[in-house]
Amino acid sequence: MTKRPRKPAAPLLHEQDLPLKSGRVRKRDPKQPELPFDPMPERVEPCLAKLVSKPPHGDEWSYELKWDGYRLTVHIEPGRVRILTRGGHDWTHRFPSIEEEARRFSPSTMILDGEAVVFNERGIPDFGMLQNSLGGRGGKLPSRNSVLLAFDLLYLDGHDLTRMEYSDRRNLLEDVLGEKTGAIRLSEEFDEDPDELLRHACAHELEGIIAKHRDRPYRSGRTGDWLKIKCVQRDTFAIIGYEPSKAVPGAIGSLLLAALKGPDYVYVGSVGTGFSQDQARSLKKQLDKLKTSVPPVRLSGKNLVLTAPSLLAEVEYRAWTHTRTLRHPSFKGLREVADWVEVYSL
Repeated sequence: MTKRPRKPAAPLLHEQDLPLKSGRVRKRDPKQPELPFDPMPERVEPCLAKLVSKPPHGDEWSYELKWDGYRLTVHIEPGRVRILTRGGHDWTHRFPSIEEEARRFSPSTMILDGEAVVFNERGIPDFGMLQNSLGGRGGKLPSRNSVLLAFDLLYLDGHDLTRMEYSDRRNLLEDVLGEKTGAIRLSEEFDEDPDELLRHACAHELEGIIAKHRDRPYRSGRTGDWLKIKCVQRDTFAIIGYEPSKAVPGAIGSLLLAALKGPDYVYVGSVGTGFSQDQARSLKKQLDKLKTSVPPVRLSGKNLVLTAPSLLAEVEYRAWTHTRTLRHPSFKGLREVADWVEVYSL
């Protein structure tokens, strides 16, 4: 796969050719006295990739690999680092290796947008290994072997970059990270036919690819500026119950899943593969504590145990059926409570 050649970065300020004008001087932020321009925001709502079936073509698109991990933003200031999840939770203490690496950038100030991953022995990000490094769902362990693959730069030394087009932010990000190989690394951009890149990604058991429009600013939400194309569909669903196993005593046979449609839950099928017997027993113990007489979705069937939607399942599947249930789903693990923003919406 070929990396795209870089073009020179545009200057931070685009009015350099305009005549100078005087104006009211903005007061400096007392917490950031050396930054006379844009104060660092406490949080930036993330730009999200819209799922499409085929990659777009054209010079206006940039292509990267899709990483299987936790979306994070890293806020770096003199003497202070904050690592925030997609939902805005402060997980600085959960990623000490990334925090330590981020402190080496000081006294520069910046906000990096990226994905925390843990690589397996083949050098492929493994979501299960990342979860285990954090102590599993509800665990409190610090992930000491995680790496941030940074793919965007939202703020740099007093300048809010979110209004700049992506290609210029990308060039600045490459200048900042260079060839770093520690706990913060650059997510590479590829100059290759996107269909071929997707084929290579799938052949290496990666999750897929991301396409980003080069001329767009950083806009929060799922705007279509970023697109994701998956090798296999993989999403987060709420667990609303289970069917007991007929073969293994004290275990689940399958999990009942739901997605969100507005404020309501909608049943999207069940998943009965992907977990070991020990996991099946552990899931039953956890779900038995959540039994409810007022389930979020009314389901009929023998032996179904309905629960409050307090647990989240990461599920891999091939497609949707015509009745809007998951086709060939496989359980990949439980997600953290902090990941409620990840629940699939219809």
